[in-house]
Amino acid sequence: MSDPALNIINFSKNYGSRVAVDRVSLRVKEGELFGLIGPDGAGKTSLIRAICTLLKPTGGQILVNGLDVARDIFAIRSILGYMPQRFSLYPDLTVEQNLKFFADVFKVPEAEREKRLAQLYKFSRLAPFKDRQAAALSGGMKQKLALSCALIHTPEILVLDEPTFGVDPVSREEFWEILAEIRREGTTIFVSTAYMDEADRCDRVALMHLGKIIASGTPVQVKAQYRFPLFRVTGKQLRQLREFFDRQPAVHNTQLFGEAVHVSFTEAPAPGDWQRWVRASGENLQKWSPQQPTMEDVFMENIGGESQ
Repeated sequence: MSDPALNIINFSKNYGSRVAVDRVSLRVKEGELFGLIGPDGAGKTSLIRAICTLLKPTGGQILVNGLDVARDIFAIRSILGYMPQRFSLYPDLTVEQNLKFFADVFKVPEAEREKRLAQLYKFSRLAPFKDRQAAALSGGMKQKLALSCALIHTPEILVLDEPTFGVDPVSREEFWEILAEIRREGTTIFVSTAYMDEADRCDRVALMHLGKIIASGTPVQVKAQYRFPLFRVTGKQLRQLREFFDRQPAVHNTQLFGEAVHVSFTEAPAPGDWQRWVRASGENLQKWSPQQPTMEDVFMENIGGESQ
């Protein structure tokens, strides 16, 4: 078995008395697209900044291709591409000037530079905008430019901190298509996101909450951990419908999901139960169907079903 691209061993990070990351261990395989999934405040950014040699561990160890983040800082930075939450594009520079600036920073040889720029323009589809100032780009194009700048030196490992935050759904889709293409070329990708639905884009994921890993595996494996019969129910007044089911003894948990409520049961309901609930809810309950657990269902179950 080859050594992992990232080997995180009992890593902890404290800020004074506050524990941001609590003894996290993860192994990311070479060539894998690994997702770190969790809400704001979960500890994702602290872990990512430590991987990128920007924070020293309070405890434990992080190895990047066998190099220690506490000792081998410059060697790691030469093989790592990092896109932080707020990437520092230069707004007064054009797309091309930003790319060339980062090529200078990473000392990309002149002989490789034009070839690399052509590759980045091709997958990002930014070539028609290469003379446009970064400040004038849309949110999605800024993210693609930021990603291109992180890739300018052809890193072995790409680390992205919530790269699709605040980006419109179409641009999110395009961005993940680009990541899949980069992964197919052999680059290891470690990406964090607060969007639970993005977990299905990854080879493997870890769910993170309050500094701890609460579940990990392939998306299929993680969702298979959900143990309760789950149904999607709809009605005329969702909040009242959720409150109705919260009062039923057979119900394990309820969560609002858009225009429906996900209701989990300790035992699968019988057909007669549904008809009884239609009457008891004053016919607020209108439709119900079995529901495959989503990553959000699994996450909420693991943290104890905290209310939305």
